Parts: sequence; structure tokens; C-alpha cells
Amino acid sequence: MKRAFILLLLISVVSFAQLAGPKISATHNSYDFGNIRQNIFVEHDFVITNNGDALLIINEVKAPCDCTDAKTGTDTLIPGASTNINIKFNTIGREGHQQKYVYVYSNDKENPELRLSFTAEVIPDKPGADTSLAPKLVLNSNQHDFGQLKAGEIVEWVADFTNAGKSPLEIKEVKTSCGCTAVVVSEKEIQPGEKGNLKIKFDSTNKIGRLSRTVTILSNDSVYPEQTIVISAEVLAGK
Repeated sequence: MKRAFILLLLISVVSFAQLAGPKISATHNSYDFGNIRQNIFVEHDFVITNNGDALLIINEVKAPCDCTDAKTGTDTLIPGASTNINIKFNTIGREGHQQKYVYVYSNDKENPELRLSFTAEVIPDKPGADTSLAPKLVLNSNQHDFGQLKAGEIVEWVADFTNAGKSPLEIKEVKTSCGCTAVVVSEKEIQPGEKGNLKIKFDSTNKIGRLSRTVTILSNDSVYPEQTIVISAEVLAGK
């Protein structure tokens, strides 16, 4: 009995030691931008939380590639608090599959270096291709942040686009990364110089925390046949 008590005590001490101090964690450690155009900027927020019982201090956020900029919302987190690590990726001069890393250094003794990563497929221009008479899909914006939402709230955003080409633009398909996102296209065929839009509806039911979802447009644009819109929101738990 005495040995069992001592063993239980040792287990309790070890468990307490594992929980003591600041503990850094991310809601997700990786993110995929999907197919994106060359020569644009895209961004994403990683959510960092202090799951420990002492003050978490973020000493540095480092992105080894000069194509990536990373900033934190705050350098200190009390137990249970969260912040965003904002990642901006510059696709200028990039093409094909990309995988980049961001390192978050903190005073978490067990995990002093937290690694975040993102991937993307950068679609380049096609040199030498005659696109003078081709359709051209130009989005007014390739991202939208709904801001803070109450859990269960349904919001809508209209993404405008133009056919800047010389022949009819055909929207072949629109794909979403989540069933929580619905899209309605104003027209399947857009004449040269005319505008269209996508009505994007996001349902936050059964969602919580910082979220990002993608909408991918497939068209007969010969240079950028696939274009991606990133929508994001921070869903707050209902009272």
C-alpha cells in the first residue's frame, strides 16, 4: 500500500511538472493556400494559445525566406490567452509548389521553438503564349476577413470580378474547401469588359476559433485557369 501511495505521488508530481510553466500551442501548425496567382500577396493567421499556468513570452517570430513576413499580435500571453501570428506570402518571382516555414521562439522550456508551415501552388504566367484574344478573369480581391462572428452566425460577402480579356469568359466550376461555405455565381458566361460576382455565404454553426476557408474558381482563362479566394473569420463561442 505504501509503495502504491509513493508511486501515485510521483506520478502526480511528474504530471504537475508537465503542466507547470508557460505552454505554447497552435490550433493548426500548417496551412495550404491552394492554387494562387503569381505576383500577388496572400496572408493567413495562425492562432497561438498559452495552455500553461504562467506567463508566455514570445521572444521572436522568424521567417527564413524573404518572401514571407510574419508578425505577432502580442508578445505576452497570460494563461489561457490567445493571439494571432499573421503570415504574408509574396508570390513575386515564385512558381510551382511552395512550402515555407515560420518559427516562433518563446519561454516554453519544453517547446522553445514552435514551427509553423504553409504550402501553395503558384501558377505562373505562360511566356510566349498568345493571350491577346483570350478571356481574362480579374478578381477585385482574392481574400476577405469577416472579422469576429458569434457561433451560429451566417454572413455573406460578394466577390466582384471582371472579364478583362477579348473573348467570353466561362466559369466552369466553383469549389469550396468546406461544406460551411456556399457560393452562387451571377453568370456562367461573362462577355469581354463585363463584370460578374460570386455571392459567398459562410455558416459558422459548430465552428469556433480563427478559421480560414478557400473558394476556387475554375474558368477558361488560359493563363490562370484556377484562382483562389481565401475567406477568414474569428468565431466566438456563444454565451
